[in-house]
Amino acid sequence: MAHYDLYTPVDEAQIRKLQVDDTVTLHQTLYGIRDATQIHLFDKGRTTRFDLRGHAVIHTAPNVRKVPVSDAFPAGYEPVCIGTTTSDRMERFTRPLMQQYGVRMIVGKGGLRESSQAAFRDLGGVYLAIIGGTAALETTWIERIEAVDLDDLNPESLWRFRINNFGPLLVAMDSHGNSLYDEVKADTARRRAEVLARLGVQTT
Repeated sequence: MAHYDLYTPVDEAQIRKLQVDDTVTLHQTLYGIRDATQIHLFDKGRTTRFDLRGHAVIHTAPNVRKVPVSDAFPAGYEPVCIGTTTSDRMERFTRPLMQQYGVRMIVGKGGLRESSQAAFRDLGGVYLAIIGGTAALETTWIERIEAVDLDDLNPESLWRFRINNFGPLLVAMDSHGNSLYDEVKADTARRRAEVLARLGVQTT
């Protein structure tokens, strides 16, 4: 288990070094994205002016406050609470995010499934896990909202955050086909079988 400080954007070689159970702290830029954002990008043919190549996206629909544009608030938004939403329902967007936009890292909670695991392996990506209920802490890692695109979808716009010491995050799915969620499922199944056997319960 190792820790990495990554300054975005990153390249494939940096991602291939990461293994499940490593930790990562992100610096510089992080993009916020959610269901509606990706539905519009991949199902409705919209595009973004942002260059996502080599970057990380976080599954979020942030709570923000509209404010006058200034040096401190260049996008006209102040971050109020920027928490992470459950990733599973966005499973089908992992491969197109990587293939079409060059995304390398997905930050979320709850994990992703087999098709994402295959995309990470084939294209060089990772899933970085955040524990649920840490929105207040996450918000302190975001210095400002630099820009926003697809803002008619607010709060499911595409957000560009300036971040500082965002983490540590846990590498829960790596580019080598490993998944912490698979390990947890296997361990749970083993423990369940042991308990049922001790109770004399027939499972077949």
